Amino acid sequence: MGPGEQRSVRALRGEALAAAASLAVLLAASAGCERGGASPGTDADLDAAPPWDVGQAEPEPRPGMAWIPKGVLIAGTPPDRLPRIADEEMAGAQVVMHGFYIDVFSYPNEVGAIPTTNVTQDEARALCEAQGKRLCTELEIERACKGPANTTYEYGDAYKASVCATGQSRVLTPNGVNAGCVSAFGVHDLHGGVWTWTSSQWQRDTSKPGLVTLRGGNGPSGELVGRCAHGRGVKPDTRRPEVGVRCCAGEVNSFEVVLEVTRDRPLRLEPLVDPRAAAQLAELAPEEARAAAQAGSPEAAFKVERMWTWHPRGNEELVLGGGCARPGAKEARGRGKRAKRARPGDKATCGLLVARMRLSTPALLAFVPTDLWEPTLGETDSPRELLLYGGDALGVFRRRITYEWGKIGVADKERKRRHKGRRGLSFD
Repeated sequence: MGPGEQRSVRALRGEALAAAASLAVLLAASAGCERGGASPGTDADLDAAPPWDVGQAEPEPRPGMAWIPKGVLIAGTPPDRLPRIADEEMAGAQVVMHGFYIDVFSYPNEVGAIPTTNVTQDEARALCEAQGKRLCTELEIERACKGPANTTYEYGDAYKASVCATGQSRVLTPNGVNAGCVSAFGVHDLHGGVWTWTSSQWQRDTSKPGLVTLRGGNGPSGELVGRCAHGRGVKPDTRRPEVGVRCCAGEVNSFEVVLEVTRDRPLRLEPLVDPRAAAQLAELAPEEARAAAQAGSPEAAFKVERMWTWHPRGNEELVLGGGCARPGAKEARGRGKRAKRARPGDKATCGLLVARMRLSTPALLAFVPTDLWEPTLGETDSPRELLLYGGDALGVFRRRITYEWGKIGVADKERKRRHKGRRGLSFD
């Protein structure tokens, strides 16, 4: 075990804290920190005190601050919850945190006031220390946002743009204008307004050292940015009109998010199709892909004939399976004898299955029809975008497939056309 691993936060009673299906680890910011977590469980109320715990009394209130009781934070975003940024967020690790205070609003922490912005991290820290407070850690802000039920957004698990006015470019909103934008702990405006400086280092990308973490804020992709788990890495001397201050008080929960990010070739065609994996994928084909099959005809079942591995982003691997259901078609024997397109009378239903593996079992993310032609794929300049080629009665077409933070976006069909002054045909 290397020095870095020896510094990992130890779980209570010596158990190592691990995020399920993730390479994320938590490190303590101080050597004296012995609090940690355990592997995710299924308890309905992770914040419920055990029967022998009588130390849950709330301390003396502090004006303008909410008390966040000790409890368990499900840090980051579990792999089965979307949207998610795999190389920036933990995969649902349980972190045991002690109680702390946090400002109800952004500095100057007054209802109706315009948040103070255009300050560096040092200036933000000084504003907090002048009041006998401190900068929050990023996981403290996440805990204050998720509440005791560990919801995706401060108001619940389903995204609602209007609650915190997320998905907009407006940032200097007076404190308290969005009255419904409040967490279950009573903390307001964690999203929809300014970003908040934290005391945490941004340790997701080793190629960009020296960054610190911002939390909260707003942005055009409201469903993504408005989540409690979302963060952003910036230089500590950054000054921006959308970056402000929110203070905490009490003993520091000195945990940091450290991710080991693995990256691979964006798209790889598998030279050999694994029969078991292909059969598992084929079972996920939707009803529309089976509509062409004749009842009782095994040859007409949807069959995966090609497979790819797609790495649209670090720590994210998707499995792609291309195939067809061909009524009345006879199974070709021998390598390379499968037809790329069906006979006109076959009315084949072909398409691409996009799945994520979970414990050796694929979970379907999308099915993209390619009509009469067996699908083929091409790469683009971005690893998060692929070109899918198919064909119908009008001829060849292509569709752009994009990775949208765990979800799959599919564009309309593009056709080849002859353009004035050019030779041959090209896609629009």
